[in-house]
Amino acid sequence: MIKVGIVGVGRMGRIHLENLSRNMKGVEVIAAVNPGKEGQQFALNYGVKNVSDNINTIIENPEIDAVIISASSNTHSDYALMCAKAGKAVFCEKPIDMSLKKASETIAFISELNVPIMIGFNQRFDSNFSKVKNEIVSGKIGSLRNLHIISRDPQPPPISYIKTSGGLFKDMTIHDFDMARFIMGSEVTEVFAYGNCLINSAIGEAGDIDSATVLLKFENGATATIENSRETSYGYDQRLEIFGSKGAIKVENPLKSNLNILTANGTETDCHLNFFMDRYKASYLEEMTAFIDALKNNKPMPVSGEDGLKAMIIAEAANKSLAENKPISLL
Repeated sequence: MIKVGIVGVGRMGRIHLENLSRNMKGVEVIAAVNPGKEGQQFALNYGVKNVSDNINTIIENPEIDAVIISASSNTHSDYALMCAKAGKAVFCEKPIDMSLKKASETIAFISELNVPIMIGFNQRFDSNFSKVKNEIVSGKIGSLRNLHIISRDPQPPPISYIKTSGGLFKDMTIHDFDMARFIMGSEVTEVFAYGNCLINSAIGEAGDIDSATVLLKFENGATATIENSRETSYGYDQRLEIFGSKGAIKVENPLKSNLNILTANGTETDCHLNFFMDRYKASYLEEMTAFIDALKNNKPMPVSGEDGLKAMIIAEAANKSLAENKPISLL
């Protein structure tokens, strides 16, 4: 039995808590820390007995083997260090920290402690995307030439969230940067980013952008294009196409149903899914299952701290490229 503590019972924390408590065997969530009463009550409703607003509830509990860190982004590295120093394995939502320097120091310190850490890039565990990776590895489409990722949210988050998110590239595109590395199986050598505020001027006033296109170059000579938008009138839009010497693989959006209506006026299909909680529901369970499995069987974490750092390095380069309007080399 792996005994788990969870820090942060907000939107992401609730997904992880539900999966750990209701959908997985051999796991018990025995403590939860959250600053607000609503999150604490959510944990109590799921049978968590030790609930508080004090991190020591987890740090000082010798029974806890692993900690899920899903609190606000600016607390991730501090909580990860506290838990690692207490000898507890860490699952940390992205980003590791707002600062690349601090994120690097955190991962290096945890590595020295020889404590397992996994970063929450759940899209790797989506069944369609993992199939794409398997087909690429099998050689189905030959040598890779170009990757196109589209990632568009149905609506922007609140401005209060924008102000503390770390910016579009660290908050949203960072998933696409990780997916590009994962799918391509090669490291990024150059980043060129363009972005603007096309949706809400308040996002610009908060120091961020809401629309972006990023071009990546890889060590293997291939390229990737990533398109981001904070708003899509037709719902959550997550697509991917990888092109190689022998063909291409596409992943289209799943819809709310497979319903097709055919009339003299044309063909109608159902709507897109609402947001990531729907689109990636299964991937969050697969992600957490992989974390627990690695702990139980003493295996390497499927998404390492280094993976988290490399995605952050690309995000930092994208921010620099946006500011300086030029490609940024990572060599």
